[in-house]
Amino acid sequence: MARIATIETSVAPARVWEILADGWRYAGWVVGASRIRAVDQAWPETGTRIHHSVGLWPFLLDDHTEVCAMVPERELVLRARAWLFGKAEIAITVEPTHEGGTRVAMAEHIVAGPYAHVPDRVQEELVLPRNQECLRRLVLLAEGATE
Repeated sequence: MARIATIETSVAPARVWEILADGWRYAGWVVGASRIRAVDQAWPETGTRIHHSVGLWPFLLDDHTEVCAMVPERELVLRARAWLFGKAEIAITVEPTHEGGTRVAMAEHIVAGPYAHVPDRVQEELVLPRNQECLRRLVLLAEGATE
């Protein structure tokens, strides 16, 4: 069974999607992204990019993340360049719960580069804590938390 990061919130899926669809907020919920340099105007349409930096100042590396697929308010599939690791594909799904809230899931898999040959199960275990933290931050933004 795949280890996928998941989280639930009481806010509606549209609110969670609002955060995902705002490329300028990407660094607010993605662990490792330190600043946003530019966001393609049509984000999150397929083929658009967020241009961001990763790392801590003064050791920042400029990079980008591209949308591979998107279903509004349901799914966002991204291709992120991870300079040393290669490229990773990240799938984020947004599902309504029976209580009117949202269940968000995030799966990540390295698809190119030296770590692409690491077994899936090992990759899943390595990225799970980071992805769980990404979702925690995403939900805090969606809920309007200020902390």
